[in-house]
Amino acid sequence: MRQFTFLVLGVLAAGLLFPAASLASCPEHRYADPADVRLNGDAVMIVTHASSNDDGRIASKFGVDEAIHFAKKNRIPIVYLQDDRKADNYFMADCTPDYWIFSKDGEIKFDVPPHVYLAGGHLELCLSVTVNDILMKWAKRPRGNLILSYFMDGIFSNGRNIEESDPYYNDYLRFMGIVNYSRPAGEYFPKLTLLETMGIIINETRQYDYLKRILPHYERSLPADYRVELAMSESRPKVLQAGKKLPDQTGRPPLLRFDFVDSADNLNYLKH
Repeated sequence: MRQFTFLVLGVLAAGLLFPAASLASCPEHRYADPADVRLNGDAVMIVTHASSNDDGRIASKFGVDEAIHFAKKNRIPIVYLQDDRKADNYFMADCTPDYWIFSKDGEIKFDVPPHVYLAGGHLELCLSVTVNDILMKWAKRPRGNLILSYFMDGIFSNGRNIEESDPYYNDYLRFMGIVNYSRPAGEYFPKLTLLETMGIIINETRQYDYLKRILPHYERSLPADYRVELAMSESRPKVLQAGKKLPDQTGRPPLLRFDFVDSADNLNYLKH
């Protein structure tokens, strides 16, 4: 309970650091044609709809900015996805990605390298579209390893995958009641980051169970010979699908790994 209390206090303090009125939006910019996107190297950072249009309390801003800093530091190309809603509500501190792409629902129409870092976005909506598009595009390529790294403090959620039967359900309701106290009704404010969700759940086994719930349906996109792993922070990866070698393959099966990282702030001292 002490951990939960500290988490709530920390979140409230963070909300004071980023009041919406103080956010400076990026200047006007042109969108790149997805056909012109050229991503050099083996990694890319995709920032999906990082705005208060959905994340009303701007809970994911710190995580988004740290993710972008990590990518810049390690010379990883960065793509911002922006929709047609109010542009002033986009809250990235850095206004110089490699590409701005118009994406109404989080869809992508460009190829990606074998390591995709993910930040921004509504976990259950636009970010889900981004991830599913990545898998569909990867399925059309020759089999090869793919890593999807989610920066959990830079991703927001409406918590709809938390069920009443979960032992942490009441803690979730209490948390949301505190951070949304006296907020206007509607869809904008009742969000929490994926990292805050992990802080509510606490128990590692239950955290893994929850993360499995929110994964895309990879079995519909990629062949069954893929080995699928779920990794969280520094914990040992869980094997979700063992994978198998097909008659025309040699060596290990191709790997799909979903890698959930607390924050890019934890990685900013590392070199990619």
